[in-house]
Amino acid sequence: MSVLNFNVNGVSKSATKLESKARSFNITIDEPEDLGGKDEGPNPVEYILAGYAGCLNVVLNLVAKEKGIQINSLKLDVNGDLNPSKLLGGNEDRAGFRGINVNIEIDSPASKEELEVLLFEAKGRCPVNDTIANPTPIQYAIKQQVFVN
Repeated sequence: MSVLNFNVNGVSKSATKLESKARSFNITIDEPEDLGGKDEGPNPVEYILAGYAGCLNVVLNLVAKEKGIQINSLKLDVNGDLNPSKLLGGNEDRAGFRGINVNIEIDSPASKEELEVLLFEAKGRCPVNDTIANPTPIQYAIKQQVFVN
């Protein structure tokens, strides 16, 4: 299979709000009021957690189907602790999550061992897991628009 490219475009609507688009879907990103926003959408780190949960859902179901494991229901709770000190100009070591916790509630007739193998393989095949668990090169480009009167 050839490489797939995914793209999201966004326009800043305020210091905390971004209106973006992924394919035909509108995505509003904002901060809660206690972080200076108007709480008009999940914030960026909540989207990371939701994306991770969504990816695990897809890959767990995909691998389960390949292995003939029946999943009757699947619930994912993904959370992480983040210290906003660096974001706000402090000298913390990092701005990102200190760790992410994934709690999986699965109703399946499979054995515990089969479910552990399922999770191990799904983690290895999940693009979001791979992206957040490993260094990923990022390239930045700035285009400046200068308006002359």
